[in-house]
This record gives sequence, structure tokens and C-alpha cells, in this order.
Amino acid sequence: MTYATIADGSRHIRLDDVDPAARGGLTRERAEAELDSLSRELRELQNLMFAAEVNGLLVVLQGMDAAGKDVTIQNVFVLANPEGIRVKHFLPMSKDEEKHHFIWRADVEAPARGEVVIFDRSYYEQLVLPQVDREISPDELDRRVQDVLAFERLLEHGGIIVAKFFLHVSSDEQERRLRDRMEHEPWLASARDWIARRSWDDYMAAYEQSINATATPEAPWYVVSADHEWFYNVSIAEALVERLRSHRDSWIEGRDRRGAEKRAEAEEEAPPTGSDT
Repeated sequence: MTYATIADGSRHIRLDDVDPAARGGLTRERAEAELDSLSRELRELQNLMFAAEVNGLLVVLQGMDAAGKDVTIQNVFVLANPEGIRVKHFLPMSKDEEKHHFIWRADVEAPARGEVVIFDRSYYEQLVLPQVDREISPDELDRRVQDVLAFERLLEHGGIIVAKFFLHVSSDEQERRLRDRMEHEPWLASARDWIARRSWDDYMAAYEQSINATATPEAPWYVVSADHEWFYNVSIAEALVERLRSHRDSWIEGRDRRGAEKRAEAEEEAPPTGSDT
């Protein structure tokens, strides 16, 4: 069972049809037990991918402020091998970044084969925000969509698996989290978060348009109900493991092949047995 709603381009996804408070028939206790098991399997799959160097993994996390992106990184990847994983947090574009095409900064941070990279926000900001601010024409938006599709095809052709997640939090739950943040973590509070709430409907429309325009079987979107932390954690972990499992056998073969190659190289360079070093 997949707890997330999958958008792969085969049908139009309406965010209004996805309940942010859904629990997938799980209790918190069962979800936490599943997450523990899935996290262990995710670590195993990551280690195989790291050893094989056949594929890499790009995880894109999008959502409103306080939707749960940081919490996802902390909990879903808690057992990940730190040697093969990076997190990139994307802030508003700098003056230097604005001199390049809008995907440039994401391209230079994309994973290598064997590596997992998590984007906390991404190049999708340059699709969503201009729609909300009404700073983009339909033609320019379509060009950007085509550029995103081309970029993700390029990643796929290079062996990179792309998994994109939209954490779908309700307006009421987001407000509760922002107020809790102001009280308990005021250094994380931002006036920008509250300003963005004034355009909530515009953001939802822009995300829905962007998700449907860029959803493909090779780089699908997973719309995750995000009102309950324990549920979105297990939803994302389950989606990632399901996505990676089919590569297990090829990664084992790749790992063993690379191991044999490395061993042969080492044997060629090693001095004969009994010789002086």
C-alpha cells in the first residue's frame, strides 16, 4: 500500500481531494513501528546504491512553511549512511544565482551516482512563486515547465532517480505550527511565513498546476498528507523504499562487480608475496 497520492501524469490530481489530516488507517504506534522498519531498509538500499555507483537519488521536498520538510529529513533519514548523503536548503536566489538560468543552482547540487541528495525546496520555487506573485506569463511558465521536464530527463539519463514530495498541510495546522514556532523556537520564526499565508489559495493553485504539469512516470510527485508528523514520516519512507526496491538486484550485481574490479586493481599493485616493501 502507498500512503501518498501519486501523480505520474496519468491523471489530474486535485489538492482539494487529498485530506491533509488523513492517517491511512494507521495508529501512531503502528506508523512508528513501520517507520523503524522502513528506515532500516532504506539504509540497506542506500548502502547498496552507494557501493554499486549505478544510480543516485534526488529527493525533492516542497510545501508551505512548517509543512514538515526539516522534520522529514531528521526522521526518515535518521539511519542513513552520512558518507553518501547531502542536504541542500535553497534560500531565495542571490544576485549571482540570478545571473544564471533558474535551474543552474540545482544542477550544480544534483547527486552523483551512488549519492543521495535531499533538496529542501528546489527549482520548483521558480515555478510556484512567480505564479503566486503574478510575475510570469503563461508562455514563460510553459517554457519553465518544459525546462524542468528536460532537466529531470537529463538526470534520469544519467542514472539519477528523482522522487518529488509535496507535504500537503492544512491552513489551520500550519497556523498552529507557526504559533508554536514563535513560542518555542523564535529564532526560526519569520514574518515572511505569515505574509505567505495571505495568499494560501494562490499557493495551492500554483502547486497544483506545477505538480500536474511536471508529473511523469520517471519523476513522479507524491502528495503526502502532512497534518500528522508520524503519518507523513512513514508515508515518505514507504514511498522511497517502494521506489528503490526494484533496483536491489542490479545494485548487488554492481556492488560485487565493483568489488572484484577494486580487488583486481589492488592485487596488480601489491608486491609479490614475501618480497621486500
